[in-house]
Amino acid sequence: MEQYLIDTNVISDYFSASLPASGLEFMDAVINETPNVSVITQIELLCWKTETVKEQMVNDFVGDSVIFNISPDVIAQCVKIRRNKKIKTPDAIIAATAIAHGFTLITNNEKDFTNIPGLEIVNPFRL
Repeated sequence: MEQYLIDTNVISDYFSASLPASGLEFMDAVINETPNVSVITQIELLCWKTETVKEQMVNDFVGDSVIFNISPDVIAQCVKIRRNKKIKTPDAIIAATAIAHGFTLITNNEKDFTNIPGLEIVNPFRL
């Protein structure tokens, strides 16, 4: 199976069951493998203020995920991205993480990630 990096917004959509059936099926398959997330996504997820049951689901998800930290390769990609595109640093780190590790980014926030050389995107709302 292709390797993916999951953006925070898609995890939120997955837990709230707001994905279309095809997107939910796709995400089930990705998550049943070992999910990959950026340290930025880990931070964003763990900052959610939500009811206890959902908080436990989020903690379990993070615990089951491979967390990719900010390595020298990610830093180099992030600098390259930010020099060529106006993008927020957290989004640039997520994109750089995907590129540095050869992952396709799963996001429904396509506008922030368009026109980044080397970044492949899949939107589960468009499957």
